[in-house]
Amino acid sequence: MKLPRWAKRNRGGFFNGVVQIKTTLSPRALLDVVLGIEERIGRVRRERWGPRNIDIDILIYDSLIVDEPDLKIPHPRLIERAFTLIPLAEIAPELVLPNGRRAAEAARGPFDGQVVLPYREARC
Repeated sequence: MKLPRWAKRNRGGFFNGVVQIKTTLSPRALLDVVLGIEERIGRVRRERWGPRNIDIDILIYDSLIVDEPDLKIPHPRLIERAFTLIPLAEIAPELVLPNGRRAAEAARGPFDGQVVLPYREARC
């Protein structure tokens, strides 16, 4: 998904996707792996919601609830964001979200003006 610039934040549009994985890692160990991937790709954390070249979030981890200062599962803004719900619903439409709705239903919105555009691969 390609997203246009957010009106409230001074940054360009960005690409977003959702993947489902199977792991034996604990949520904390998975976060450590994710942060390591971001670091290897060159992410530097300067400010919250600031510009970045990569951002990997753990949205859901089975039915676990984790509430630690630097790790919140399910992701606290999951159900508010079209750019997470729409791709999540594409791969797991029957997933029951923290608010009790199925992903496919929640992905229909409303999202208060958020626009998500499907990315079409350029033809050469």
